[in-house]
Amino acid sequence: MREKISITRLLPLGLQHVFAMFGATIFVPLVTGLDPSVALFTSGLGTILFHIITKGKVPAYLGSSFAFIAPITLVTYNYGVNAAIGACAVAGLMYLIVGFLIKKLGSEVIQSLVPPVVIGPVIMVIGLGLAGVANDYASEHYLTALVTLAIVIVVSIFAKGFFKLIPILSGIVGGYIFVLIGQSVGFAPELISYATVASTSWQPALPNFIFPVFNINAILIIAPIALVTMIEHLGDMMAISRTVGIDYIEDPGLHRTLIGDGLATTMAGFLGGPPNTTYGENIGVLALTKVTNPIVVEAAAVIVLLLSVFPKVGEVINTIPLAVMGGVMIMVFGMIASVGMRTLIEKNVDLMDTRNLIIVSVTLVVGLSGISFFDIEGMGLAAIVGILLNKVLPETKEETN
Repeated sequence: MREKISITRLLPLGLQHVFAMFGATIFVPLVTGLDPSVALFTSGLGTILFHIITKGKVPAYLGSSFAFIAPITLVTYNYGVNAAIGACAVAGLMYLIVGFLIKKLGSEVIQSLVPPVVIGPVIMVIGLGLAGVANDYASEHYLTALVTLAIVIVVSIFAKGFFKLIPILSGIVGGYIFVLIGQSVGFAPELISYATVASTSWQPALPNFIFPVFNINAILIIAPIALVTMIEHLGDMMAISRTVGIDYIEDPGLHRTLIGDGLATTMAGFLGGPPNTTYGENIGVLALTKVTNPIVVEAAAVIVLLLSVFPKVGEVINTIPLAVMGGVMIMVFGMIASVGMRTLIEKNVDLMDTRNLIIVSVTLVVGLSGISFFDIEGMGLAAIVGILLNKVLPETKEETN
């Protein structure tokens, strides 16, 4: 049964998801030359669109996709930014095609492709594959990261009542205060600056939207990347299903989640934002807080929409030190990996069986080693390898002493 959440609790619970996705979502446009405010706007609007398509059942947040960074940069350099976002809009349409095919064939096809022996290690790759990002952020000031992590742990274990539901928000606030104190007494470097906040207007304004141009060469470079991100989408849906305890691949159905993600990506392309994708960071928030009501994620989407039209507020959030976010990420990404391990345990996957051991071992190493095949790597390649091994290796059960 879905837990009821009061209005007074909805804001801080939604803010946790905002903080989890904020850094990554604005990172993609900063790297590719797109407008961060547009990315935030299309992220929030895309999440709401996703929830409408999936009947408000899936507690997933959609943010900027990292998989498209290289092709967008390449297309922008050769054909211009308008051609790049036009190709991104077409990439979203590929989700719709695959979604309708899955609806026709049935979700049983997907279930046979991804049994628990494949699901478990793929989910683990999602969390462990992001571990390097946590270190990159934490390395700004490890002491701050550790203090933030400690606050998250203490609140998660010892807090009572509502505070137990907001360990991430508590960690961010506590870490921020620690940095302010450290800067004032000299034991922490200057990690917080309000220079850009002071120069940013309070005046609300719509982001600077740009509109697509459709260039066949740009489309041929960018659109195929959707095949990779669809595999990542499947992994995220499996992770959310395992975290919440509801099979979202069955209901509302993988076809609906794919169509929702695809429409969000196409919408983003028509407004000048990067493609959208489900976020591992927010899955970690679900796992840690166990607050899985989709209305919380919907509230986060509304908050992000407001941030995109009030740049001053966005700049204030942007003052949060990377080290603080690094401390939070250590916990969040670890929780995702733990969901993968729990899947193997709860589904009684026998790792004394050589076949199962091979599938899990190879999937993990392929997903975490940086191996690339036709520009597919990480979780996408791990999922492909796990699926292929599951289909190719004979199902034989060994006798063990």
